[in-house]
Amino acid sequence: MAPSDPPLVPFFVALHRGSRRALPLFALLGVACLVGALGSGRLGAGSLANAGFGLVGLAIAGALGVGAHRRTRAVEQNLRRDVEVGAWLVLGAYAAALYVDRTIGGATYPLVYVALGLLCAFAHPVSATLVVAISVAFEALLVTFAFDALVGAELVHHALFMIAIAAVNLLSLRLEVARLRKVSVAQLDTERDKLREEARHYRLLRPTSPNEGTSAPAEGTTSRENGAVCTDDRLIRSGIEEIQLSVLFALRLLRQSLGLHTAMLLWLNERGTKLRISELVSDADDEELREGPFSAADGILGMALAQRAPVSIGQLKSQYVLPYYQDACPAQTVCAVPVFQHGVVRGVLVVDSARVEPFSRADEELCEQAARFCARAIENERVFVQLERTRLEQAKLYRAADRLGAAKTEQEVVEAGVLCARDIAAVDFAAFTAYDKHDDSHLICAVSGDGPRALEGKRFASNTGLCAMALRNRHALPYRGDYDAGQQTVFSKELAPPEMPSLLVLPLVVHDEALGTLVLGSRRAHAFDDTARGLLEVLGSHLAVSLSNARMVKRLEEQATTDGLTGLLNKRAMLETAVAKLNAAKRFARPLSVLVCDIDLFKRVNDTYGHDIGDVVIQQLAQLHESMKRATDSVARFGGEEFVTICEQTDEHGALLLAERIREEFGRTTIHAGDGREIVCTCSVGVATYPAAGQSWEDLFKAADAALYASKRGGRNRTTAWTPRLRADGHAAA
Repeated sequence: MAPSDPPLVPFFVALHRGSRRALPLFALLGVACLVGALGSGRLGAGSLANAGFGLVGLAIAGALGVGAHRRTRAVEQNLRRDVEVGAWLVLGAYAAALYVDRTIGGATYPLVYVALGLLCAFAHPVSATLVVAISVAFEALLVTFAFDALVGAELVHHALFMIAIAAVNLLSLRLEVARLRKVSVAQLDTERDKLREEARHYRLLRPTSPNEGTSAPAEGTTSRENGAVCTDDRLIRSGIEEIQLSVLFALRLLRQSLGLHTAMLLWLNERGTKLRISELVSDADDEELREGPFSAADGILGMALAQRAPVSIGQLKSQYVLPYYQDACPAQTVCAVPVFQHGVVRGVLVVDSARVEPFSRADEELCEQAARFCARAIENERVFVQLERTRLEQAKLYRAADRLGAAKTEQEVVEAGVLCARDIAAVDFAAFTAYDKHDDSHLICAVSGDGPRALEGKRFASNTGLCAMALRNRHALPYRGDYDAGQQTVFSKELAPPEMPSLLVLPLVVHDEALGTLVLGSRRAHAFDDTARGLLEVLGSHLAVSLSNARMVKRLEEQATTDGLTGLLNKRAMLETAVAKLNAAKRFARPLSVLVCDIDLFKRVNDTYGHDIGDVVIQQLAQLHESMKRATDSVARFGGEEFVTICEQTDEHGALLLAERIREEFGRTTIHAGDGREIVCTCSVGVATYPAAGQSWEDLFKAADAALYASKRGGRNRTTAWTPRLRADGHAAA
């Protein structure tokens, strides 16, 4: 077969990309040489040197501006870009020092240290290290070639100062960043814990497993990775803020109406043993009030809870103890009203006044109305949060259905499923396993996230691990999604996912047919709670259906384009491929050859040995074609015992070599027909090459077919190339 033409287009594309990447380097080297020449005075002095330094300054300023603009717009750090910007920055400092002092080590030289310090504050440590090395090398070359004297000790001192400044800046910056990150994470954890504690008091959170909700997402996780967690936190925060605004509104109205000193709503904890302040308005300073929590069994608060009725006390002594005051009681009258929700006491509304007159019955009724308003506001917000959470969950499932519905291939379905799972829970690791019912084994087809890529392509038996158990029992495992790597096996003992506190294996089953499993892992403890688990199980059902549909579509496409007996392209697919390859040959002015191969006296084989043996002969010739063709060639079974091979970038000589190899190898192949009988068949081949044999596919195929019939007429078991003397309509009996 003729060698392929050189891939000129990829070569020029690679050359263009390489030149674009190398252009900033050449520009940097050129300006550096100019700086050295100007600083040493070898290009003259006076106005000429000043003009040269001016041009250098403009070039450096332009390069720094472009580099800084790209650096600020980039989403991720780029080492090459950081090195370029740092090199230009240091070169600018050297140029300024040479322009002012006309030497190295003058009064302006510390600008180099300033530039290195600024670089180390913002660039990646690797980039900063490379720029320091470039600076030392540039100064050594500058002193050696631009100035005629080499001061070794001074150069060493400068290099040590550069390294020291870079190291100090890098170390101090990294320590400060680590400290700020730690403080920020601690503050966020405290705020989140406080938020969830209030949400549990108001029952805005659904019932959860023990300790759930108190653990924050793992450090380093992003909002995208923990989208479900952040969405739930925002929803809870919004609900709590609405409750606080409603309660504060009621307390302020009550205070203005009754002339109160303090009005506050205290809410019971889950056990009903402590009261904590939900909201308050008071004339007292913050230093005069206690933060709580307070006992739910003592004093007037315990009396109101025990009696389930309002309790008022007047003419209070200064030594009377109200638990929410630090020192002496400033109030003369106090009233405590229990707050009910669905007949259950949930808290206490407490009001006190500095006036001597006790609260009247009308005042108590007004307090009871305020208590009912607060309870109703909390209940309404709880219902709203639940409805909003349900709406968000339904929206996630709708998005999942859309994504899975748009996925056509098995890979697209798996990618869409993992993306939807990350929308539901904090997923850091995902793996898809396919079940093979023929040998009762599982294959890890895809791994994404924080997991070893070496797992992909590994196979494990169906009698070990959570994957096999979940698929066999048709139930997600493990229980509550808590994973212990020391006690539980996911795939097999040899194949293990990364150690994570949370893991969930979802079985993918359609119409009782086991397809595989979706394994999800999270660095966040209790990531797969009851809510997330339910949504993920629904997602697993949708994923299984989409996966089954994708596999069915793939089988239909294969049946539509593939010959069932040989696995080669069928006639329809061959025609589409032929037109595309011929158009490419025309566009790039390349040769294209067509081989038409036919088994000699094939009807005699069927009549003598049967059609089943005839099928074996056809399969044998198909395997020869498939093994001898190039990756860019296409082979099709055109019909019966006839095969067509389309060879890109192949002239007539190369096509004849391929045809001869196929013909000779097939003639040497012995096929066993049973009962000790052996068959040796031969084939004939016709070859036609574009553009000599035709400009269209119809003309090219007719030319190859005419060459095939010439081989038949010439005695069979031979190869013939098309020539203008062959008539396209010549026929001979096979």
